[in-house]
Amino acid sequence: MFDRAETRDSGMLAVDDGHEIYWEEAGNPAGTPAVYLHGGPGGTLGTGDYRKAFDPSRFRIIGLDQRGCGRSTPHVTVPGYDLNRNTTAHLIDDLERLREHLHVDRWLVNGASWGSTLALAYAQTHPERVLGIVAVAVTTTDRSQVDWITETVGAIFPEAWQRLADHAEQADIGYRRDHDRIVEAYAQLMTHPDPATRDAASHAWAEWEDHHISIGTGGVRRDPRWEDDEYRHVFATLVTHYWAHDAFLAPPILERMDRLVGVPATLIHGRRDVSGPAITPWRLHQAWPGSELLIDEGQGHGGETMTEAWCSANTRHVDEAGSGPS
Repeated sequence: MFDRAETRDSGMLAVDDGHEIYWEEAGNPAGTPAVYLHGGPGGTLGTGDYRKAFDPSRFRIIGLDQRGCGRSTPHVTVPGYDLNRNTTAHLIDDLERLREHLHVDRWLVNGASWGSTLALAYAQTHPERVLGIVAVAVTTTDRSQVDWITETVGAIFPEAWQRLADHAEQADIGYRRDHDRIVEAYAQLMTHPDPATRDAASHAWAEWEDHHISIGTGGVRRDPRWEDDEYRHVFATLVTHYWAHDAFLAPPILERMDRLVGVPATLIHGRRDVSGPAITPWRLHQAWPGSELLIDEGQGHGGETMTEAWCSANTRHVDEAGSGPS
């Protein structure tokens, strides 16, 4: 890993419907542009540790908080917020607005977890703007993957899944575990008019998140970010909103791989990532001649050796593309 480069510029970009997107830059302003897409949906850039994956002498490092979360405004938790204006298509449009605002012709697109889905969807929409893709903890957020992470993986964490389902059934919204998708129940709970109902659902969802990413991390640990009520509510609202709609991607990513012909990629995934099994990056790799697949046998949904592979992949991509700006 590289030392974390300090932010040298940042701002708010007005996009549409009153949304403003927070963005930041670090590294070499004349270097190869690289944009990082955070996880979630509903995560944030956080403290900027993502910048450690880029050589600051060679990259113009760009990050943004996706609409509705982080330092972007307004948050999805603001009364009257229209979730219909927060879809993958909107996030892709925001990326294009940011690229144009920063006068970038093409950039290396990085994404982690949900960010890898967004990276792939963006590249399939604007392949001419992509130098390459580096995806870590690879997801495509299609129906089968959403059902896996919200239902099927409960076979590994039966106690935690039962608590998740019990909460939804006891909330009296008509959910029945034998008939309904639990992610749709939580999307309904996170937009319930009663603040106490939303708060209780956010806690239940946060506990489930801690469990399904725990293998390979040394055990179940509470994410300290859940202590921030606003962060927890935003995250749970956006995750359930996007997952209940299969990321608003129709046809799904794996049925549009012809759009990535000629786009180089590195897919990095942990063998122990049970929340997102390795079959997803494997299928992508099989359908994508310009890709390489790196499976880390000892890691789950992230880890130090995966981060090292991420750093190396970015450096390889800039070596192959040339070190000048694009």
